[in-house]
Amino acid sequence: MSGPRSTPPVIVKICGISTPETLEASLGAGADMIGFNFFPKSPRAVSLEAGSALAGRVAGRAEIVALTVDMGDDEIAAIVAAVRPDWLQLHGKEPPERVAALQDRFGLGVLKAIGIRGPDDLAEVAAHAGVADRLLLDAKAPAGAALPGGNGRVFDWSLLDGLDPALPYMLSGGLDAGNVAEAIARTGTRGVDVSSGVETAPGVKDAALIEAFIAAARSGADSVPASSGEGTTT
Repeated sequence: MSGPRSTPPVIVKICGISTPETLEASLGAGADMIGFNFFPKSPRAVSLEAGSALAGRVAGRAEIVALTVDMGDDEIAAIVAAVRPDWLQLHGKEPPERVAALQDRFGLGVLKAIGIRGPDDLAEVAAHAGVADRLLLDAKAPAGAALPGGNGRVFDWSLLDGLDPALPYMLSGGLDAGNVAEAIARTGTRGVDVSSGVETAPGVKDAALIEAFIAAARSGADSVPASSGEGTTT
């Protein structure tokens, strides 16, 4: 059994993986976290069977994240049993009490997504900051959008200027190989998440785009001091 993996200056998460080919491209390029989407309305959604098979290929090479949206306990329990994730990503309207309850029940890390559009949305960041193990700060979906995330939109990163530098968060929303290094340098984030930014069509991941994104994120990580241990990948 391999020992603990060292924590990179910036954690890179590739979300919405649905094929062995793009999974291997992500792992081969050095992704730290692999996200499997279990939200049925998403073009990136995978079944329990497909998610289980893909997760079995990860085999300790990265952390596994199971993305859900306002899902019930029984459904989450089925995902946990089939996929054995390291993290639950809650991408709905789950309040802090729900986050805490899921932590207690499943004993997994919880990555809570918070949609950001304007200063008022930072109240949600504060509410979840002491509860979720890590936050995912994403561009808030436009009114009427079918998906809470993965819409390829960038929010105003300057909104994060007042955040506590020690806040454990990852940045998402409209990131791609062309802007991820700038995003890291501008915000000082210790983690980035991408889905639509490495696709040629909704739900269709591209190996070359994945590799380019990870390479760009690694180059941008030079502007961020090494982590003191938060978010260590095992």
